[in-house]
Amino acid sequence: MTEPDPARPELSAEGPVVAIPVYAGVSELELGIMVAVCRLCGGEGATRTLHRSRVSILTAGGLVSTPHVMYAALPEPAGLLIPGGPGAAKAARDPLLRGFLAAHAGLPTGASGSGVLLPGEAGTLEGRILGGPTDLTDLLWGFSPADVRPGQVVSDAHLTTTPGGFPALYAALAVAGAVWGEAEALGAAERLGWKYGKI
Repeated sequence: MTEPDPARPELSAEGPVVAIPVYAGVSELELGIMVAVCRLCGGEGATRTLHRSRVSILTAGGLVSTPHVMYAALPEPAGLLIPGGPGAAKAARDPLLRGFLAAHAGLPTGASGSGVLLPGEAGTLEGRILGGPTDLTDLLWGFSPADVRPGQVVSDAHLTTTPGGFPALYAALAVAGAVWGEAEALGAAERLGWKYGKI
């Protein structure tokens, strides 16, 4: 029997998994909200943070984070959550990440803040109605959406886009509701002290 690697804690293989791409300069607030909601709904192994390598990255606030898996080691995800952060524009140019997002465009997806740029660069926002940060409105129009609603939380079919910061909770709850059910998502919101419409 193989001994567990203490440098890589084992994650539960049971139940659906939500993939969260991370990158240097990711917002730890938005990432933390997304991970918390998924853990409340699906347990400790409900998320996998994802990067092209398992080398530790520096978040926007200076924390060091080690991604759970590389793209090739990711189990088939049931949903995607994409946090924003000052490093999002650079991360959006990564061809490996663009290919991953394009290949999984049909999954329940939530993107917050500048994280909306990642599916945009992957070509998956054409014809969609988008929310997101007011300061990125012109960039978002460049992805040929049907409409952009600056500063709003918008759900369009399986895609939810939000401004950055605490509204990332709406993206996380939308994906959690699609993956684990609305009752679980509402329960997670209550346990976090939030109610839909009250951020």
